[in-house]
Amino acid sequence: MDVENLRRDLKENNQEHLLSYWDSLDEDKKLPFFRDLRSINFAEVKRDFQRTTDEANDEGKKDEKLEPVPSEYLGSVIGKANKGKVNIWEKKGLAAISEGKVAVLLLAGGQGTRLGVSYPKGMYDVGLPSGKTLYQLQAERILKVQDLAYKQTGKKSTVPWYIMTSEHTLGETKRFFETHNYFGLQRDDVVFFEQHTLPCLTFDGKIILDQPDKVARAPGGNGGLYKALHPDEPVNVIQMKSQGIEYIHVYCVDNILVKMADPVFIGFCIDKSAECGAKVVQKTLPEEKVGVVVKREGKYQVVEYSEISKELTEMKDPLSPDKLLYRAGNICNHFFTLDFLERVVRDCEKSLKFHSAKKKIPFVDENGKRIKPNEPNGIKLEKFVFDVFEFTDKLAVLEVAREEEFSPLKNAKGTEKESPETAKRDLCNLHYKYIVEAGGKFINENGLSAVVCEVSPLLSYAGEGLEDVVKGRQFSGIEEVYLKAEDEDKIEEPASKKSKNCL
Repeated sequence: MDVENLRRDLKENNQEHLLSYWDSLDEDKKLPFFRDLRSINFAEVKRDFQRTTDEANDEGKKDEKLEPVPSEYLGSVIGKANKGKVNIWEKKGLAAISEGKVAVLLLAGGQGTRLGVSYPKGMYDVGLPSGKTLYQLQAERILKVQDLAYKQTGKKSTVPWYIMTSEHTLGETKRFFETHNYFGLQRDDVVFFEQHTLPCLTFDGKIILDQPDKVARAPGGNGGLYKALHPDEPVNVIQMKSQGIEYIHVYCVDNILVKMADPVFIGFCIDKSAECGAKVVQKTLPEEKVGVVVKREGKYQVVEYSEISKELTEMKDPLSPDKLLYRAGNICNHFFTLDFLERVVRDCEKSLKFHSAKKKIPFVDENGKRIKPNEPNGIKLEKFVFDVFEFTDKLAVLEVAREEEFSPLKNAKGTEKESPETAKRDLCNLHYKYIVEAGGKFINENGLSAVVCEVSPLLSYAGEGLEDVVKGRQFSGIEEVYLKAEDEDKIEEPASKKSKNCL
């Protein structure tokens, strides 16, 4: 161990405090700590911090440089007028799936801190009648969309599922899938890989120590995807292309309504010859804290609500005066061609900008004691998955119905928004709609604001095929309803709760 050379490197980059406890460390801890420090490019950390700080200070309001996404790049699934286009897009998407050209990629590197759990979010059960977790719901949607593609084309293929974890979630996530036999998916089609972590920093750019012999680290945001898929990594874009994958659907783990490998979205993007695509929901309230897809200085990007003025957020669309002009609310649900993804990974990843997020980061005090702060005491540098929009002029934006496709799970039980209760409510409300539109009827609702009902993804992907099951049938509105496929128990027995209205 060349400790003196390390000390010089640390001093040059204002990080010499990292060896404050070196002399007091047990000998068996010194070598791992030394190797960890040597894995950090301190000059690069210094540059990234300075660049991010300078850009944040210079950001300001740039309203005059903003414009909505041009109409020719937009599409919508909402309304009867779009039904014909939606059917065309769906057929194109299912055809691509049946040819083995489509994969899905899950961004699952975050921990469930805000949710109030110590395990990965995907393992969470919001309290559905089936007791299924987010991971199980998503796996079964993949199985169903594979089946729909086969029924349309007669070609049998699978949709590989790439799951990007972090060091905090990798082991537990893999064990969860193994325990549940991959929820019926082929084991080789579920691929886990780990995103890199970055050192956490104080507000003046010093790396934080989590322990006397351990640097505080955090996943580098969902934009860490691009570095994680570099050709030098174990799982990479070259491997994906060699398997015949041409299109990839990227999404976040916490959306309980996400449509896996959505054939409509994939077909829409193919139809638009897009290199990348974004699903959006209509922003209806100016004050809603959601990023919006726009063009700025000729480049596509997502601007946060804090980056534009109140006047601009309230501006109405001249062609649709009842709607906001900047209303394309980003929901982190994206499409990429593998050709575009490969170009980004090879040529553009290092030029992606960092964003800084103020966080409460445990640290070691002057006595070597680990402290958990009550207020933000540092920052985590992050890249976002949508930051690559600026590298294409072939973007497609598809508007979807919020109540059908977006209900994020972020906060703990009892929270008013984005909680287990709201996620359960939104899924049940959607499945209630599926059953009623297919000819089923609920009785004895007695003015209930929401009926607890669930349709298994193995029975229906998005409400299709339910007529033979529910048409003319009556269901109690005051009892839990769970509709499942005939052979569902052979794939994965629901975790717990058995419904009195279980078909």
